[in-house]
Amino acid sequence: MKAVFQRVHSAKVSVDDETVGEIGEGVLIMLGVLEGDTEADAVLLAQKIANLRVFTDENDKLNLSLLNVGGEALVISNFTLGADCSHGRRPNFCKAARPDVALPLYEKLQEELRACGVPKVATGKFGEHMVVEMVGNGPITIPLNTDDWK
Repeated sequence: MKAVFQRVHSAKVSVDDETVGEIGEGVLIMLGVLEGDTEADAVLLAQKIANLRVFTDENDKLNLSLLNVGGEALVISNFTLGADCSHGRRPNFCKAARPDVALPLYEKLQEELRACGVPKVATGKFGEHMVVEMVGNGPITIPLNTDDWK
């Protein structure tokens, strides 16, 4: 699984001009489920997201996690994170998992974030065209890849 992790003051996602997910202080996660990903990847990624120390403490040091600050998470499915741009000018998305595989793993990640103690986990609509708005905080943007931790 690949994710782009962004610390935010707030974020929301809309489909057809209707807000379907919204958070306050926390993280925006763009999630790419790739061929070969498993439930174990979703668990591993959720634990990393919940515990990554990217929020500042009283000394202005990055020592606090999403759980420590009671932050929220907005998780957006994003198959384009599986893009292969090594040939030509048009990305190839063959590394992205098929929707019947990706959707259950996208849902598993959400479930695991809640199980870790994230107080609010909002989402977009899987497979839909979404408009994502965010007010970044930092900016702190970190690429995550479960293959790096195995």
